[in-house]
Amino acid sequence: MTDRPIRSVHIIGSRASGGAERFYIRIVRSLHALGHPVLAVCPPGSAIAQKLVDVPMRPLSMRSIWDLYARWNIAHATRSFGTQIVQTYLGRATRLTHLKGGGRSVHVARLGGYYNLDHYRHAHAWVANTGGIYRYLITNGFPAKRVFHIGNFVEPAPPRPATTRTQIREAAGIPPDAYVLVSVGRLHPNKAFDNLLTAFAALPRRVDYRPLHLVIVGDGPLRGEIQDQARSLRIAADVHFVGWQSDPNPYYQMADIFICPSRIEPLGNVILEAWSHGLPVIATRSAGAEELIHDGVDGRLVPIDDPATLAAAIRGFLETDTKTLEAFAEAGRVTLAENHGAESVLARYIEMYRLLSKDN
Repeated sequence: MTDRPIRSVHIIGSRASGGAERFYIRIVRSLHALGHPVLAVCPPGSAIAQKLVDVPMRPLSMRSIWDLYARWNIAHATRSFGTQIVQTYLGRATRLTHLKGGGRSVHVARLGGYYNLDHYRHAHAWVANTGGIYRYLITNGFPAKRVFHIGNFVEPAPPRPATTRTQIREAAGIPPDAYVLVSVGRLHPNKAFDNLLTAFAALPRRVDYRPLHLVIVGDGPLRGEIQDQARSLRIAADVHFVGWQSDPNPYYQMADIFICPSRIEPLGNVILEAWSHGLPVIATRSAGAEELIHDGVDGRLVPIDDPATLAAAIRGFLETDTKTLEAFAEAGRVTLAENHGAESVLARYIEMYRLLSKDN
């Protein structure tokens, strides 16, 4: 007998386009494509809404955690859709979602960070995207039977023709023969772009007669401060701030090496995305990067807040031979396929949904 499709509502209050938001888009699209009825509840006009035009959607502004209108609409949407699973992402959506225990629907709160757990205890089940977050939940008294560890997945990267790579670089004002370092993330203290700029300033401006450029994809409260730092370090001409991008794929495609300099990174979706594009990766030893990367095999790990060691690791990659870099990149693809492939991650989510629906 064929298993019946699972009906699920997915709720997020964010208007941004970070790792959690991009995963939300991927899982909702994928469940829909597999024939499982889904309803996306997200802010109207948000980056998510623009990407999910082909999926059933309930646009809903969630202005604050006290938004009673949003809370009523969430309850109404879950009832009218006849859902089995209500999955919430990030704090606002989770705090606005309150379902009665023993009802038809199960509230699954997805955690991608070490959040204040008081705001998540009212859910019926919890899914952590790293082993560290899973242990954090168990240690803090969450029932092991209702806590699940399921990682993120990323979609296969689009092809990278050499002509497209050259065109992307030229559009950004980067010479086609340059070495290009790329980093993606919100311009926030946790992401440590200040350390990346300090490390970049310590590198030679040319390596094997090729100019060296850094591209930073993202926006945030520190943009002005970080741009000022680039000017004070006299590297502004070689550092490109391209702002927030709804589709970061072209910037991965133009890169030679990917850098994740974060102070705090619970998982590191950007590392998965870089691997999917066949890039060698250097990251700091944040909790997420240490869980993902096997140092010296599928990437390099360096201490947090140590720009000198980060610079040395980058220089090591720049000065090594092409075969070695290709080996790092290929090992990253293997790790990605084995641990964060779409098929296996989706199967685990569907298995969790069926188990929770049956128990309920």
